[in-house]
Amino acid sequence: MKQVAWLFKWLLKAAIFFTLFAFALNNQGDVTVRFFFGQQWTGPLVLVVLIAFALGLVIGVLGMVPRWWQHRRAAYRAQRDAAAALAAVAAADADKPAVPTIHGI
Repeated sequence: MKQVAWLFKWLLKAAIFFTLFAFALNNQGDVTVRFFFGQQWTGPLVLVVLIAFALGLVIGVLGMVPRWWQHRRAAYRAQRDAAAALAAVAAADADKPAVPTIHGI
């Protein structure tokens, strides 16, 4: 089973690589990116597209980080509260007097 999973991962990586390679070969033309204040940069189209994709990923991850931190804090609090409740139950069980066993009926 591990070999099948390994083979599937390898095939998926190879497919992604060849797709990106074909994309790069088909988009070799130069484009000009115009920024503010008359600044401009000329580069290959594939580089411009990949940079825009990477910047989109970074902005998306940065937008999700506060929510991730909030969920981590909530999970930590829930784990701490569960441990405290378990300790309270264990302490309550330890305080109960033992029921004597009746012998000699």
